[in-house]
Amino acid sequence: MIRNTALSLVVAAIAATATAAYAAKDNSENDALAITQAKVSLAQAVTAAEQHAVGKASKAEFEHDHKGVYYEIEVVSGAKVYDVKVDANSGAVIAATEDENDHADDNERADDND
Repeated sequence: MIRNTALSLVVAAIAATATAAYAAKDNSENDALAITQAKVSLAQAVTAAEQHAVGKASKAEFEHDHKGVYYEIEVVSGAKVYDVKVDANSGAVIAATEDENDHADDNERADDND
């Protein structure tokens, strides 16, 4: 009886360790869980992007890849749309480019309405 209980405890401990190890590995591959690595919140990143592009955020995503962890935020400023990347560890804007694709979509919609 004691042997069965001890064996059950060992099996449970191994299973728990394997589950924790798998979950830790999976965090680096899953955006939703990898965000726990970020030192800067999504709200802080959106604020930095809006201030940089002087506009309002319309879309935001957390990304992680070989370049590191960062947020990609789409900001609308007047008639222009910018793609702004914010470092998830420092909160610094690391890139900002005008998104020409969104302007093409707007022009196509205007043509469709004619």
